Amino acid sequence: MTKRKRAVIDIGSNTIRLVIYQYSKISGLKELMNIKSVARLRNDITEEGYLNEQGIQKLLNLLHSFKEMLIDYGIEHYRAVATASLRQSKNNQEIIKKMYEETGIQIELLSERDEAYYGYFAVANTISTPSAVTIDIGGGSTEITYYEQKELKHAISLPFGSVSLKRQFMQSDTMTKREHDEVYHFAKQQFKEVTWLNDLKVPVVGISGSARSMAKMDQSRKNYPLTGVHQYRMSLADFNEINDEISSLTYNELKKMDELSADRADIIGPVAEVFRALMHVVDSQKFQLSRKGLREGIVISDILKEYPLAFDRTDVFRSNARYLASEFGKSENQILHHARIAELMYRELCRHELWDYSEEEIYILNQGAKVYMIGEYLEQDAASQHTFYLLSNRSINGLNHKERVRLALLASYKNKDSFYTYLKPFEDWFTKEEVQMLIRLGALLKLIYALDASKRSIVTDIVIEINEETPEVLDLEIQTRGYPLAEKYQGNKQKKHFERIVKKDVILHFV
Repeated sequence: MTKRKRAVIDIGSNTIRLVIYQYSKISGLKELMNIKSVARLRNDITEEGYLNEQGIQKLLNLLHSFKEMLIDYGIEHYRAVATASLRQSKNNQEIIKKMYEETGIQIELLSERDEAYYGYFAVANTISTPSAVTIDIGGGSTEITYYEQKELKHAISLPFGSVSLKRQFMQSDTMTKREHDEVYHFAKQQFKEVTWLNDLKVPVVGISGSARSMAKMDQSRKNYPLTGVHQYRMSLADFNEINDEISSLTYNELKKMDELSADRADIIGPVAEVFRALMHVVDSQKFQLSRKGLREGIVISDILKEYPLAFDRTDVFRSNARYLASEFGKSENQILHHARIAELMYRELCRHELWDYSEEEIYILNQGAKVYMIGEYLEQDAASQHTFYLLSNRSINGLNHKERVRLALLASYKNKDSFYTYLKPFEDWFTKEEVQMLIRLGALLKLIYALDASKRSIVTDIVIEINEETPEVLDLEIQTRGYPLAEKYQGNKQKKHFERIVKKDVILHFV
């Protein structure tokens, strides 16, 4: 299938971005390019409520530049959307007309409801958290939503943002203790007046760039062993410590922090207080980060109109696993076959009371089966190492960071020695019971993978038999729809790992 490029121009109060995406039914949605300009249009709105000539010219120059890039990249399908900066400008219709006449770019003026909705939609389709409050702090407005079991319940846009809060409360680029307190109490009062926010006791999901900065700062102080911030989680205690650190630093000290982009150094203080206030009003103990927001919400919404099965917010990982496996040379039929045969084997083990049945274990096993040894695509001899690295060091929609490592450990299972080597940086993330579960399921997946050595999906059923006269032996009747030459060889070669787990001799009978 042809890979289709599409783009979003996001005209915000603080920054203006051009983001180019690529989507195909096989490989899914990917971000190709992200260009940001810190325009601070909110500062160019006059006291009378008009965007001044300086702001208009900044916007015009950027749109001219973006239009050139769209032409050079051959992109015909794009959307240009404006949020609070233009929405709050009394001359917005004149500006929109001028931009179209001079650049050919038609700007959509998003309503407050639409802006909040697209943020929620991106979160619901890219993270697994079933219920949450989302917050997207822009330069001139703050969008809040509450969704329950992935269904949007409430949404609101509040007329303050990072740039407007700085103008309202800060006397200089360095925020004083008194100013921190003033912003916190102001934001808390604003949130309290939104009655449906009070005491929800669900995670708060931050969408904005400032939320990403908070996550990066937390990762830095913990020497965090993973890359990426999408779906990263912080406790309320973590959040308060980061907030205290921000409060103690000057503007120049904040600018020097590697985890914080220089253009956010003067606004991270008020933003952090807004997050803190919201967590207290919601009574939330968890703060999560979504790297996907307004722009992704727009793109995903458009794609779903053409391809209704492209995303599944009820099981985010399912569609993402399909794209991931395809990227590394596995067909959808192949990954579904591995998942089906692995579950057959698991249920047979439970039928004979060799293992205790668990729906959670079946779910985890199913995840691992779909991406088992994807590292083979890069190098056969180092498939395990490549698989662990690929899965643990890339953002995977639908999995938080612990779940991502869990998947990497399971899908890369080669033997106990390599498993414990991979586990070492993450030992305190898992209980002893979880570790033993992953070793059991990993050994099972290794045998299942050997039983598809020819990549023909010829195994149709697996039946376990135990003879009362020889209880130390496990007979596996493996039914096939073709001659299993490769499967016989690899199955008998790899079964030793499984034998150690079930503590029985395993005999493979191919039918």
